[in-house]
Amino acid sequence: MQVEMKNPRIKCYKCMMPSSSCICKHISPFQTKTRFIILMHPKEYKKEKNGTGRMTKLQLENSEIIVGVDFTNNKRVNEILAKEKSCSYLLYPGEDNFNLSIRKSSEIVSFMSDKPHIFILDGTWPCARKMLKLSKNLQQLKRVSFDNTIKSKFIIKQQPASLCLSTIESVYTVLNLLKKGDFEQCETEGFLIPFEKMIEYQIECMLDSNNKNDRSSANGALIPKNIYKKISERNIIFEQES
Repeated sequence: MQVEMKNPRIKCYKCMMPSSSCICKHISPFQTKTRFIILMHPKEYKKEKNGTGRMTKLQLENSEIIVGVDFTNNKRVNEILAKEKSCSYLLYPGEDNFNLSIRKSSEIVSFMSDKPHIFILDGTWPCARKMLKLSKNLQQLKRVSFDNTIKSKFIIKQQPASLCLSTIESVYTVLNLLKKGDFEQCETEGFLIPFEKMIEYQIECMLDSNNKNDRSSANGALIPKNIYKKISERNIIFEQES
């Protein structure tokens, strides 16, 4: 019996997406005063269709990705902390954080130091909490946060709550708040374009009647994932750390 072999999908090895949905032509990297270190969960690293951590890295010249779960003994993370401990921060919600949304420009400039390094946990909410729980070195960092007032455009992915943002949307929000606080001078207007183009392509695939592998559409209409999860473990990231 002869088995028919499927042709493997051609992948773009820059954005790591299938060539048919490559976003590289929409990438416009720029320099920032703040260095963003994206701590990516292995499950997130494997994503090709809609991982926004990698997309964020492509847009920011002053950034890097480190993959792992427990970063306690991670050589690269500890190297950064040993050199930049006084100006390293973790972007994570909580009551006692430095809230960029409500601080004055003078407070932001004073708090963020000259060359801040912001660590971002890139993964699902349960994965992010696990990463923080295991990583003793990250627990010691000063934390920054923001009050989100916008709804995520990531309608093809189910979020735990309506105001939860993807990694690239979170970084976009932080950059705009730092600009408002007279700390950053970068132009963020086109920062989300690759993200928006990726979503447009995914929606087209969902609405394609010939796409038998996608069950996200019915009768030619998109079923948005706007019914947010209510399981307690999905919302636990918002609880105060003990």
